[in-house]
Amino acid sequence: MNLRGASSAIRAAVFAASLLLPTVAFAQQGIVLSGTVSDASGKPIASAKVVAANTATGQSSLATSGADGSYTLPALTPGSYTVSFSAQGFATKDSPVQLTEASSQSLNVTLNAVSQQELPNAPSPAPQEPSLQDLGFSQQQTQANPQLQARLDKRTEMLKIHQRLGLITLASMAADLITGPMAKAKGHNGQTSTEPTQTNLDLHAALGSTTAALYFTTAYFAVFAPKVPGVQKRGAIRFHEALALVHGPSMILTPILGAMAFSQEQNGEKVHGIASAHGAVAYTTAIAYGASIVAVSWPINLKFWEKK
Repeated sequence: MNLRGASSAIRAAVFAASLLLPTVAFAQQGIVLSGTVSDASGKPIASAKVVAANTATGQSSLATSGADGSYTLPALTPGSYTVSFSAQGFATKDSPVQLTEASSQSLNVTLNAVSQQELPNAPSPAPQEPSLQDLGFSQQQTQANPQLQARLDKRTEMLKIHQRLGLITLASMAADLITGPMAKAKGHNGQTSTEPTQTNLDLHAALGSTTAALYFTTAYFAVFAPKVPGVQKRGAIRFHEALALVHGPSMILTPILGAMAFSQEQNGEKVHGIASAHGAVAYTTAIAYGASIVAVSWPINLKFWEKK
């Protein structure tokens, strides 16, 4: 073979190789199918499962979308494919595609969201407790009432003050009863006696006045506390108020009779007439007042009256 013939043979070989290279490269790389998976709003869906199945051979390739919703399926052979897209919370979508010998093809899909009830094997929702409307209350009845709440708060505060002053009044009343016998004069009909002293009389009168002032102040916070409509009084509260009908009038009468008795003592007279009932009325007041406090303070007594 001469030199000229060898050169022609080389050129023919190079030409043949150039024709074969694209076919070899295609056989190694195959067709690339890529695209994006997004929802109805255009937001990319990450971790979506993409399966391309050859309808003729049944062979399939799998890919997963990235954070930006993109996916890539390389090394596919020409033919008809069914590409299935699925993601949690979305309906599965199958898209047919015909792949030709082009180096790459694109397929973008949009998945529709599904409700929890539509998901397969979705757990049943937990049963909900009945609402106030389910129990027969209207929407108006379940709405907050600022004016009523303010009225209730003021009533609560005034009754708390009533309770505290009531205990202070009871202590003053007990001290007044203790000093009562000390204020009884022993000197009558011209007989002299050093007892009781003026101090005893003044102390008993001062305690009586203090008790009366505390009593009526205490009553004020109960009588003028705002009333809440629709609230019915029962049990110990009703018994407490019934006793007030006893110690209320007698508390008015006690200082009046006490003033009369004090005046008679100051004049050196023996306590007589209606003034002599001062002690009995005072004890009646104290007993009724103490019982009214016990009615709402002693748990055992409270439970007893609530059953009535």
